[in-house]
Amino acid sequence: MISNLPFSQWRLLRHAPASGIRNMAVDDAILELARKGAAPPTLRLYDWAPGTLTLGLGQPLADVDHARLAANGWGMVRRPTGGRAILHVDELTYSVIGPNDEPRLAGGVLESYRRISGALMRSLGALGLAVQQQPQHAFPGSSGDAGPVCFEVPSDYEITLGGKKLIGSAQARRKGGVLQHGSLPLYGDIARITEALVYANEAERAESAVRVRQRAATAEEGLGRTPSYAEAAAAFIAGFAEELNIELVEGELSAEEEAAAAEWEAERYASDAWMERA
Repeated sequence: MISNLPFSQWRLLRHAPASGIRNMAVDDAILELARKGAAPPTLRLYDWAPGTLTLGLGQPLADVDHARLAANGWGMVRRPTGGRAILHVDELTYSVIGPNDEPRLAGGVLESYRRISGALMRSLGALGLAVQQQPQHAFPGSSGDAGPVCFEVPSDYEITLGGKKLIGSAQARRKGGVLQHGSLPLYGDIARITEALVYANEAERAESAVRVRQRAATAEEGLGRTPSYAEAAAAFIAGFAEELNIELVEGELSAEEEAAAAEWEAERYASDAWMERA
């Protein structure tokens, strides 16, 4: 447990698989209300149906191969957070959302990121994975990497397995509130994302797939078996509670959050203007 964190209660949300538009709208709705003091600090665990490609806030839409995306039956949405593309299939996604005066979320981006990274480390250990937390400035050239794939490059305090990136996370801050969400690939080919992106030719696509497999990992790779979503979720609940000195109380979205999510969905995440903003 991180020292000097006072005990607190957080809300736990466990949501059924949903579209990318719905998932991002819910995260954003909770953030908007949490920053106003109208939603409690929340750990949300969720999945995607159909599998979905998410683009970082400023990532060019031109990175996406729309024909291949459709052929694979995958959806697409732009995240409210930065970073590069992630293909959300066969994974557990988490989001941590709360006001920025919550002690676990207080301070600068790296400070809160480090605390949440500690909870992720504890969770992955509970799952049985021998993971490492990368120190600050461990990858000095990573921020300038122009590649479109999130899992190719670890960042400060991110978590690796055998030198490969295991969890891709990103954080957004809105006046008074913090949102961090990220993905734990559970199993399958981590390089499937290259089937959703534009490359100059097929040789370049194949090279990118090799590179992704060299730099990123799944939980299955570390465990030598296929973990279930339920098993991973249980490990996250235990790990966050222990590391952050919190009690996670299972809850639901409030009526106000549901209304806000519907508004975010219609006015932002389902709109062409949002997808085409970069």
